[in-house]
Amino acid sequence: MKSNNIRNIRWGIIGLGKIANKFATDLATVENAELFAVASRSKQNADEFATEYSAKKAYNSYLDLAKDTQVDAIYIATPHSFHKEHTILCLQNKKAVLCEKPFAMNLQEVTEMITVAEENNILLMEALWTYFLPHFQYVLNIVKSEKFGKLKELEADFGFYNKYNTNSRVFKKEVGGGSLLDIGIYPIFTALAALGEPDTIDADANFFENGADSECNITFNYKNAKAILKSSLLEQTPTHAIFTFDNAVVKINSRFHEPSTITILKNGKEETIDFNTKSIGYNFEIEHFNSLLRNNKKESDFMTFQFSKNLIKTIDSVRDVIGLEY
Repeated sequence: MKSNNIRNIRWGIIGLGKIANKFATDLATVENAELFAVASRSKQNADEFATEYSAKKAYNSYLDLAKDTQVDAIYIATPHSFHKEHTILCLQNKKAVLCEKPFAMNLQEVTEMITVAEENNILLMEALWTYFLPHFQYVLNIVKSEKFGKLKELEADFGFYNKYNTNSRVFKKEVGGGSLLDIGIYPIFTALAALGEPDTIDADANFFENGADSECNITFNYKNAKAILKSSLLEQTPTHAIFTFDNAVVKINSRFHEPSTITILKNGKEETIDFNTKSIGYNFEIEHFNSLLRNNKKESDFMTFQFSKNLIKTIDSVRDVIGLEY
C-alpha cells in the first residue's frame, strides 16, 4: 500500500522460520512498505516464501540479499546465536537492520553490533515487538504516571510445553535454546520496562540433559518493589502480567506479550479494556522502524541501544546466578 510523497521502504528478511511468517503477514498491512526480497539457506524455502508473501526476489545466500542495492531494511529472524554475524553482515553492506530479540547471545555481542552500526552510520534496532503494542504502552503509562500509586509488585510468566527434541531450535543450547533466552526474555523485559534494573537477583533453574534450561524462576529485588518472573518449556503457564499498585491491580491478560486485553481491579470493581488490535502485532514495530528510516535516524529513541544493553546485561546476570553458559 502506497501514499503519495512518502518514501516506500523495501524490506528483506533473512531466516524464514515461523516468526518470519508472522512478520511478513503484518508487513503486508503497513502502508508505504513492501517485502522486496527474502533469503534462506535453501533456495526452495526462499522461493516458496517469496511466492507466498509476494516478494520480488528470493536468495539462497544471506550475503546476496545484504548486497542488494534495492533493499532498504533487513529483518533478521535467524536463531539467536547467528544474530551478531548476520546483523554485522547487513550493517557492513549499509542496510538498516531490525534484529529479532534477543539482540544477541550476550552483552559483548550486543555491544559489538552497536559499535558496527555506529561506525557505519546505519540504523539498528532490536525487534522486541511487545514494547510497541498499544496495551503494553497503556500499562507502562499507568506505571510512569503513578495513576494508581507506586508499583509494588510485578508477576509475569511465560511457559508452554513442547516435547523434548534436540533437533528443535527451542532445545538446542548451542543456538541459545532453552527457556531463558527464548521466552524468559519477555518477563525480564517487562520488569525492566516497568521497574528498571534490579538491585539484586535471585534465581534458580532446571535443565534438560543437554544443558539447556527447561525452566527458570527469577526474583528481581528493588528498594521498594519486587518482580516475580518465570519461564518454562515444561508446562503451559497463564502467561499473564500482574501489576500490583498502591491503589489498584492491573492485569495484562493472557498472552501478555502479544495483543491482549487488560483488566483493572480497583475498589472492588473490575474493568476490562480491549484494544481491538486486528493484526498479529508486528506492524507497530515495523511502522516505528520505517519512521526512523525515513527521518534518517540511526537509533530508536524508544527501543534505545542502552535499553537493549541493559536487557541483555540483566539476562547475563540471571545466567550467572543459575550457572548457564552457552
